[in-house]
Amino acid sequence: MKRVLDLLLVILTAPVSLPAACALALLIRLKLGSPVLFTHVRPGRHGRPFTMIKFRTMSDARDARGELLPDADRLSRFGRALRATSLDELPELWNVLTGDMSLVGPRPLLMEYLPLYSPEQARRHAVRPGITGWAQVNGRNAIGWEEKFALDVWYVDNHSLLLDGKILWRTLVNVLRRHGISADGEATMPKFSASRS
Repeated sequence: MKRVLDLLLVILTAPVSLPAACALALLIRLKLGSPVLFTHVRPGRHGRPFTMIKFRTMSDARDARGELLPDADRLSRFGRALRATSLDELPELWNVLTGDMSLVGPRPLLMEYLPLYSPEQARRHAVRPGITGWAQVNGRNAIGWEEKFALDVWYVDNHSLLLDGKILWRTLVNVLRRHGISADGEATMPKFSASRS
């Protein structure tokens, strides 16, 4: 039923999301150049890799040695605005259509984190990753990793269509309030570096 609801909501919102995505793609091309899309391999359900698609929010600015500058230096005002409104996530609707993601679930993080999770934290991969999730509406990037993973696992154990509806509504409210966009002193969130216990 969750999969049916995902598909239904993506299709019903397409008359709004598609024109918005096209307009944003043009703006990104003008502001940041190409490519317009950012793709990255992320772990999906049961840790299986998939290619996640987002709108690009950072420039390709490099230092004198040709290495990319830190995220905070490459994230422009325009990029920050995209992230603050979560509009950079719009292309992930394609990932929902293909079945790699759900509208609601733990956010897909980096493949390199997989060996770092404790067995309990790894349970976040028991469901499809989501565009938004329980951790996102309870602090997003303003909370620490341990709390974020605990919220993800709580969602795995308690997910329901009613809870998904609540999360989608709270996501809309949080986006309008621009709440929890980044961790203190970070452009987004510091890297997870815990070791398996």
